[in-house]
Amino acid sequence: MPTPPASAPRSQIGAIAIIGALFFIFGFVTWLNGPLIQFSKLAFNVDDRLAFLIPSAFYLSYFFLALPSSSILRVTGMKKGVALGLFAMAAGAVVFGHFTTGRVYAGAVAGVFVIGAGLAILQTASNPYISILGPMESAAQRIAVMGICNKIAGILAPLLIGTLVMHGMGDLGAQVATADPTTREVLLDAFAARIHTPYMVMAGLLALLSVGILHSPLPELRAEEINRESAEDSRRNILHYPHVWLGALCIFVYVGAEVMAGDAIGTYGTGFSLPPDQTKFFTSFTLGAMLVGYLVGLVLIPRHVSQERWLSITAVLGVLLVVGAYATHGMVSVYLVAALGFANAMMWPAIFPLAIRGLGRFTEQGSALLIMGIAGGAIIPQLFVHLKQTMDFQLVFLLLMVPCYLYILHFAIRGHRVGRDARTIE
Repeated sequence: MPTPPASAPRSQIGAIAIIGALFFIFGFVTWLNGPLIQFSKLAFNVDDRLAFLIPSAFYLSYFFLALPSSSILRVTGMKKGVALGLFAMAAGAVVFGHFTTGRVYAGAVAGVFVIGAGLAILQTASNPYISILGPMESAAQRIAVMGICNKIAGILAPLLIGTLVMHGMGDLGAQVATADPTTREVLLDAFAARIHTPYMVMAGLLALLSVGILHSPLPELRAEEINRESAEDSRRNILHYPHVWLGALCIFVYVGAEVMAGDAIGTYGTGFSLPPDQTKFFTSFTLGAMLVGYLVGLVLIPRHVSQERWLSITAVLGVLLVVGAYATHGMVSVYLVAALGFANAMMWPAIFPLAIRGLGRFTEQGSALLIMGIAGGAIIPQLFVHLKQTMDFQLVFLLLMVPCYLYILHFAIRGHRVGRDARTIE
């Protein structure tokens, strides 16, 4: 009977390749938010608090649409749901490009929200899918492969938008500051219009990918048959699984910390009076560190260290790096914030499978709760930009980030076991 064992790995490899392409898209679109903060400050002439509405709208869309996404996926199935998500992202890219070119900030923020809505569908489908595609003990390793795809795209995104759209921002900012009102509007209109072509191209590619997914060989998996406890489970609803709720909070603080290290690093660098032409690339520093972290995790987990143990180690590393960033200044402090990318890299790959483990028929619903936790990427950076108006920005960074990593440490040691200690995992 050699045929079934041979065909299964080929099927898995094909599915992993398709999901990897989706994670590349996640990364490219998500990590545009960091440079767009700096872009929005100039193009729309807004302060930090309003500029941070870009990532806030993006991440809040997960909170509002994750549970509806799980309902959509139950009706459409994975392939049609993913295609729908890609099409929604394409529509959001068109909205964002159109309103940004016209310098209508509310419309641009709405476009980002629609892009996030499409991603909510994709994330709700793909994260549990890749987790249950093989043994749960090695789920972090598979998600690490997805993370590599995600972060390679994330490194490219700031570089591309920085080169194609944001070049010469420092000189332009100086010209705008000294120009008369009419000239200032002409300069800003021309700068904002740079975004149109890249976003229209992105919208076209997303629409083509939507059609491609419909015709792909992506297999369907039924989570209730794969991701369940070995013992009979009499629990009737998701409220009876406390580890998934603790996991949702862990995702909340993790994504908040990730966005602070990735998207907010440019604003952090600006606090040291570093020029915009330099700070616009800082997100790529963080993502480069994350890529290294994924490669290390891919080698170590689960062969040499469990995903729970590695999550504990990186949480402690996160605390140490935040303290180091507070104790230093200038580019040294910025580099330490960027190094948080290494600490953050394997956190999502470890948290997600630990939080949905054993949910059985509630896997999709539990996944949606975890995706809602992505709203931490909206809340925690907003706290940062508001508190730094009246407090030292490095102190605010410390006070927000250290509790995040301490809670992640708690989840790694104890939180993921709550309600499951007496149960045996298949």
